[in-house]
Amino acid sequence: MTYAIIGSGAIGHAIATQFARQGIDVMVANSRGPSSLTDMAHALGPNIRPATAGDAVHADVVILAIPFGAVRPFVEDADAAGANWNDRLVIDASNAVDFPSFKPADLGGRLSTEIVAEAFAGARVVKAFNTVPAAKLEAPPAQAGGRRVVALSGDDGTARSQVATLIERLGYAALDLGTLRQASHLQQFGGTLVAQDLIKLA
Repeated sequence: MTYAIIGSGAIGHAIATQFARQGIDVMVANSRGPSSLTDMAHALGPNIRPATAGDAVHADVVILAIPFGAVRPFVEDADAAGANWNDRLVIDASNAVDFPSFKPADLGGRLSTEIVAEAFAGARVVKAFNTVPAAKLEAPPAQAGGRRVVALSGDDGTARSQVATLIERLGYAALDLGTLRQASHLQQFGGTLVAQDLIKLA
């Protein structure tokens, strides 16, 4: 299984940090190119592999750590370069936020991850890593005698299971909330779990 993180901002860096801690190879790509990731790779270690977006989209698991508004342009560029999303696992860590009000974006009753899934035609999309603040997400997952919780949801049960396994492998405790609609009041931006820091005790 190969992994890629699209985006090297606060969330992308946090997730990459956990891959490095567990010694799991992961490609990291951003809009500025691999040379801009040299310092990050040097700081986190040899498991962090700077890559072009064109290479990263061929990973088995692609983690989207970019703003919601940047998702569709990213997909359009990737599709133009020949990306094939069929059966690929895409993890959506974005939140649909209106700035500067910092309120949930008006998506006409649709969920942000439903829109992401529509953009990634043929992919299996799971929402995860979007509720925990970046600083907490980057900290060691083992906390206070337990493990930091990362929530996930998606309409493909097998995909959710695979993402839960990855979350656990990274050291967190996975919390499967079910389908996107079942989890919407908890996990979509503005939901109960957003910005919460939960610890699952042993």
